[in-house]
Amino acid sequence: MGYQIRVATLMTLDSLFVLLAIYLGYFTLHPYLDLYTLKSVAISSVALLISHHVFALSYRLYKKAWEYASVGEMLAIVRAVTLSLIVTGIVQWSVIGDVYVRVLGITWMLHIILIGGFRFSWRALRDYYVRPDQQKRNTLIVGAGAAGTMLVRQLMKSKDSELFPVGFVDDDPKKARLQILGVTVYGRTQMIPDIVEKLKIENIIIAIPSLNKHDIQKIYQECSKTNANTKIMPMIEDIASGKVSVNQFRDVQVEDLLGREPVELDTEILLEKLSNKIVLVTGAGGSIGSEICRQICKFKPKKILLLGHGENSIYQIDIELRAKYKGEIDIVPIIADVQDKDRLYEVMSLHLPNVIYHAAAHKHVPLMEYNPREAVKNNVIGTKNVAEVADLFGVTTFVLISSDKAVNPTNVMGSTKRIAEMIIQQINKQSDTNFVAVRFGNVLGSRGSVIPLFKKQIQDGGPVTVTHPDMTRYFMTIPEASRLVLQAGALARGGEIFVLDMGEPVKIEELAKNLIQLSGYTLEEVGLKYSGLRPGEKMYEELLNEDEVHSIEIFPKILIGKTVVFDYKKISELIENYANFTQEGIASYVLELANKPEKRSYACRDLEKVIKTI
Repeated sequence: MGYQIRVATLMTLDSLFVLLAIYLGYFTLHPYLDLYTLKSVAISSVALLISHHVFALSYRLYKKAWEYASVGEMLAIVRAVTLSLIVTGIVQWSVIGDVYVRVLGITWMLHIILIGGFRFSWRALRDYYVRPDQQKRNTLIVGAGAAGTMLVRQLMKSKDSELFPVGFVDDDPKKARLQILGVTVYGRTQMIPDIVEKLKIENIIIAIPSLNKHDIQKIYQECSKTNANTKIMPMIEDIASGKVSVNQFRDVQVEDLLGREPVELDTEILLEKLSNKIVLVTGAGGSIGSEICRQICKFKPKKILLLGHGENSIYQIDIELRAKYKGEIDIVPIIADVQDKDRLYEVMSLHLPNVIYHAAAHKHVPLMEYNPREAVKNNVIGTKNVAEVADLFGVTTFVLISSDKAVNPTNVMGSTKRIAEMIIQQINKQSDTNFVAVRFGNVLGSRGSVIPLFKKQIQDGGPVTVTHPDMTRYFMTIPEASRLVLQAGALARGGEIFVLDMGEPVKIEELAKNLIQLSGYTLEEVGLKYSGLRPGEKMYEELLNEDEVHSIEIFPKILIGKTVVFDYKKISELIENYANFTQEGIASYVLELANKPEKRSYACRDLEKVIKTI
């Protein structure tokens, strides 16, 4: 029905209802009171009819979608009817000389019943025709608060939605067994498996957008005991700003199940350190390096240098940043290898960066076990080259991206990362540049991480391979890892190793099971297989060894470790003679070098003083 036809129909029907209401008001009292005269009825009818349409237009009663009517629409009807009766009474007093109060009272009641009843019948008919049918899926809403109520209303009025809410769960005991919009609150979140079975639930929606990671993890553990599909409602702020609609749900992500809140940035100090500066990122095409570039650009540097060995990956991050920051930031893609010191010298002398984030590295543990010489060339010599050129050109801050595998390393990759840390600590002692390292655990979704591997295995039909049922790892997201790197650079005083307080380690087996369920399969459908430890792998990772532990947090969730260096002559010997080693010999040498330092000292300049001043 078109808008004009809709308005004309409503005005015509309202006119009939108004006349009917006033005539019934007169005729109801006519046997008892001598009130009925043609003049009084005509004057009252005309007055009520005109005033009704005036106030109906004023309160927009002809523009409302009555199939979605609620309390607000009912109040608008009451106001319009009441004011129109008041005007009619004034006209009666002015023209007839009397006000028929009882007639107007009955007319007021009939007027509301006829006008309101007709309009709300649209809502009743609509609700009747969107009752769940065989195509609707029974849906359980977790959270009976404002967001859950909003979601239920939206689902119930949507003809196109495949979901139909049949129940709530909520941990508030005051809401137990109540009905909200006709939907019952059946119990607490611990009862989800029983409620799902009882109500034949196919979908579960977590409608508590502000829920913290720990509570999401607890709720998902209950949801995972069922075969229902679990999703999360978007944030209220995103709904209010129009970014998403109420019923645009997202899947529960592995990131939601880390059990802790992500680390946030101190934006003021980062603005000071990065705004209008020249920043170089090595390994800028990698998963961590590219995200560091994205985060840096938010603080509007004068120029950002995207340095990497892979042509395609540098091209991808270059066009992405140009599309977003065209004209705002000078973006320079640079194809170079950190093993080529002459090329690094050329880049430094041309651009003179203020800050360097060194993310270029070989990071795959099993691959580096088979290729230890390449690990030394890239992770050790490459780091030394970038650090020495940074010192030569007076770079303000140099941040090395390290790994938790550098702690008590049992593999070549971890050992070369440990040696890289000690190289920058050695250079830091005699340089005006602040050299620091940042350690974090496994990064969810980064290239070569366990998540893409598990997803590929699930897509191929399984089984998902887990090395050992007791293996644990620390995990963080790519944006979180990148934020930690930026924050460390802002806090750098020289020589520190920064570590994220990553909460409790995650069992790889549980991660695999959660990912299988998040992909819409059961454990029985995909299967789980134990493959045993790969070369160089440990059962668990550490972020600091016992000699490095320092209890003070210098920033929320960021720790600083006491650092240990070994005889730099051995590192020099490794760098000078790595080409003469056999593959087995170089692997043994770097492992011994990283695990058995000959002398220990604190490389950070006045560590205790630094911590107190940050």
